Parts: sequence; structure tokens; C-alpha cells
Amino acid sequence: MQYGLCYLSVVPLRLEASDTSELVSQVLYGECFKVLEQRKSWSRIRLSFDKYEGWVDNKQFQLIEESAYNELAKETPLLSTDLVDFISDINNHLHPILLGSNLNGLRFLNHHFQGAKSKGQFKKSNIVNTSLLYLNSPYLWGGKTPFGIDCSGFTQMVYKLNGFNILRDASQQASQGDALSFIEESSPGDLAFFDNSEGDITHVGIIMKDHRIIHAHGKVRIDLLDHSGIYNVDTKNHSHKLRVIKRIVL
Repeated sequence: MQYGLCYLSVVPLRLEASDTSELVSQVLYGECFKVLEQRKSWSRIRLSFDKYEGWVDNKQFQLIEESAYNELAKETPLLSTDLVDFISDINNHLHPILLGSNLNGLRFLNHHFQGAKSKGQFKKSNIVNTSLLYLNSPYLWGGKTPFGIDCSGFTQMVYKLNGFNILRDASQQASQGDALSFIEESSPGDLAFFDNSEGDITHVGIIMKDHRIIHAHGKVRIDLLDHSGIYNVDTKNHSHKLRVIKRIVL
């Protein structure tokens, strides 16, 4: 088994070993992973953080020792908290990193960072405040950054920045936490899940106060939430059908 560490700001994680393959997620700076299969130009990996799998270009990560991976995997993430910041290398060259990048691996990459950072868990009341950092970020299938993000990438990153680990996809996140019976039982920071006509959960958002929800749909936006689902304040109709509300953080 080999192990890797992402040394670039954001790397595409693809469904197949090809630059033209579907983007299923992204690997942010400092994320570590197991290399499950290695080919000449591509490697299939499993991220330590959420166990998500996909293919990455071999030129876009650095191999590390198993001992380094084990250290990083058990450490509480130290995360960058500005939308964009920089790390410097041994030649004092600057490299951009994005909101939610993991700084625990700096010592293994011989990089230095002097920006804003956070560590540990925050109160549930902080979740909505964090979500507003992504407001108006464009929707991108598989995205996890303020420059392109999907609905479950958005909820995962917001929870991550508050010290909570949730899974990657909306359907996976819906398996976590405790179900609530009514919207009135929810509180800001709970997750609302929505299904399609076939009953598959395909969307997720973060509940705010006053029956509002922040979610990634075209962009990260704020709409109204009622018992039917999400009421789009621009189109004046319901865009998503409510399936369940889950409380992951007390």
C-alpha cells in the first residue's frame, strides 16, 4: 500500500483515469489518502477524511510514508479559514490555497503558512455563519471550494470548518444523525434532504432561522423552506421536494 498527500490548492478527483472523466469530488491542499491502485499516469485513491474514492493525476500529489499518513489521519485537522490564502515553499515561492485546506501536512511538504486558521469543534450556532462564506459561489458538480461547489460538498465543507466530519454525497449524509418529524423541531445548522421522483435523495441544504435554507443550486443561495420543500424566491415555485430533516450536531 502506498500513501499520498495533496500539495496543490485543489485537485480533481475523477470517476475514471482520464482528464475527460466525470469530476466526482475534489482533493484540497493537505488532504492525505491511501493509493489503492497506481498506473503510469493515474492513481485510484481513498481519502482519509471521508473515505471517498476516485482517480487523481500522479503529477498532482506527493507520495508519503505510511508513518506520515498514520500521523496525519489521527490528528485533528488544522484548517485555513480565509477564502484564499498562500503557503510558501523552501524557495519562498507562494502557492494559493483555498478555504478549508488542511495544514497538518505542512511539515511533510516543507511548506510554511502564516494566515488565519482554526482547529477543533465549534458551537452549532456557528454553522450558519460559516455557510455564508460560500454565499453566491457557483454550482459545480463535484466541487468543494468557493469557486465551484455542489450541494453536498457545500454542507460537508461547512461542517468540516466547524470540526464535524460528515460523508461526501447527499445520500450518504442522509444516513447520519437523527431524523426530525417536523420543520418546527429543527434549528439552524440542521440538514434538510430532498428526493427526486424516484425517491432517491439528490439534494441537501443547511437550515437557517425563520424557515430559510442555504443550499447550492445554480449558486449557493438562500431560499424559503416549507413542508413541501424549497420555495425558490426568484422563480416563485418549489424547486426541491422535502424528504427528511436530520440533526447531526446537537
